[in-house]
Amino acid sequence: MRNYNIKNLDELQATRRALKAEYMIQEVVIISDAKVFLQRYTFKNMVKKYLTPSTIFKADEQLHVSGKVMSFILPVLMNNTLFRGSGFITKALVGLATRNVGKTLDAEHLSGIFNSVKSWIGGKKKLKVKPVGYVDYGIPPDSETY
Repeated sequence: MRNYNIKNLDELQATRRALKAEYMIQEVVIISDAKVFLQRYTFKNMVKKYLTPSTIFKADEQLHVSGKVMSFILPVLMNNTLFRGSGFITKALVGLATRNVGKTLDAEHLSGIFNSVKSWIGGKKKLKVKPVGYVDYGIPPDSETY
């Protein structure tokens, strides 16, 4: 705590104004520092910095997140779509098989599967080629320039 040597009311008012000016300057500095800090850690900058394809593949190699997620999602997806009307034993066998398949999938396999499905759906667009036939240049055949 600061020790002020104030003797009269004028010195008290001057000290109060000086402290208020000091606090205003500190407020401006703190607000500008906070803005810089928040701009550095926005969601957009965090995604740019940490969610690049190389970091996702590295994290997936270490933690096998995609395999764990697919081992839960794939059996549910298969039993609710393809094997909807089948019995309990069939659903249990499909669940066991797809759980083991899901564990082996990693981010590279999933991106490859996604790209292949995307190519099937989108496909390559075929360009229509007009056949080259008789070209009319606008000169009648009976003219002297023909």
